[in-house]
Amino acid sequence: MPAKEKTISASIDIVSLKAKIRQCDVCTHSEKPLPVIPNPILTGNANSKIRIIGQAPGTLAHASGRPFTDPSGVRLRHWLGVSEAEFYNEDIFAITPMGFCFPGQDDKGGDLPPRKECAPLWQASLTQAFENIELTILVGMYAVKAYLGPRARRNLTETVRHWQDYGPHIIPIPHPSWRNNGWIKKHDWFDQELVCLKKTVRGIIANETNMNPI
Repeated sequence: MPAKEKTISASIDIVSLKAKIRQCDVCTHSEKPLPVIPNPILTGNANSKIRIIGQAPGTLAHASGRPFTDPSGVRLRHWLGVSEAEFYNEDIFAITPMGFCFPGQDDKGGDLPPRKECAPLWQASLTQAFENIELTILVGMYAVKAYLGPRARRNLTETVRHWQDYGPHIIPIPHPSWRNNGWIKKHDWFDQELVCLKKTVRGIIANETNMNPI
């Protein structure tokens, strides 16, 4: 991450860190201010075992204040093989996108990229604070570029195809957006890779359940 990034001790209480992030409004003071009222969205607690790093909240998430409350979320949960209750269980999942606020839309109605100000301020601090993460799932090219850097392949397709090169604790996947419907249909091998992803996720959830029986 860039040198100007905030540094926060790994021993910081995750609740305090989340509170600071939710108060952040740095992008409203930029040359091109955020076009909406800041509404930083993230989930997770000190027990979280699986971290999802995606792009940025969409319009429905911005309205609900909850990540992935849209068709992309439905598809992502299908890919992971989890229920909605499991997905929003912070003892299991932490969701910390590259941009915490809805960035607005382009002229075609698509979501703009995550704000560049956000990740350098908070991502490494979150990595330090989430001490019990067993698996990080990088969703889409923005997270892949930030976390894999030169280790990534020449494009997202090749990076996802060779996901085992980054394991066992990091798995890159495409974004579950409707915009990737064509990609998903074209690359039918991805269905086989999802079997491994689901197996990994279910194993972590099973261990969490055994440790903390309902």
